[in-house]
Amino acid sequence: MSYDGRLLSGVTVLMAVVEAGSMARAADSLGMTASGVGRAIQRLEARIGVRLLDRTTRTMHLTDEGRRFHERVGPHLDGIEEAAVEATGATSVVRGRLRVNVDPFFSQLVLAGHAGRFLALYPELRLELIMRDAVGDLVADGFDLALRFGDPPAGSFTARKLFETRVLTVAAP
Repeated sequence: MSYDGRLLSGVTVLMAVVEAGSMARAADSLGMTASGVGRAIQRLEARIGVRLLDRTTRTMHLTDEGRRFHERVGPHLDGIEEAAVEATGATSVVRGRLRVNVDPFFSQLVLAGHAGRFLALYPELRLELIMRDAVGDLVADGFDLALRFGDPPAGSFTARKLFETRVLTVAAP
């Protein structure tokens, strides 16, 4: 499906005019001239083939078709605005699924005590811990990261040392 950006642009101008109550105030809020707003409305009306505004030098109001158009389009533009705000906030809110390939021993010794606090900090995050002895192919297996003891395996991994630890072997008689 192809989208006509000029149609969306015209609808945006129409919504600003209706919200502002006049073309001059809409022009100020849009950073346009009043004549530019008027031409944008005329192009929109020509594109959809319906007169949307009745305007004189002193008054302006929506036609019946303009009112129906405004009522139908308004929620969609609100949805676009909400989606943009949500996408903008996506970089500041941790959400979604984090799929981790983790060494079984590491998960018991280190992660078990911290996973609850981590998830409390990020309530919109869904954590999937998959215990495996080998790293394997992270991309093909759908993992976001792997947590391991020791040196990283050879390959094109990006590795970061998270902390220094010691492994002690102990025994009782």
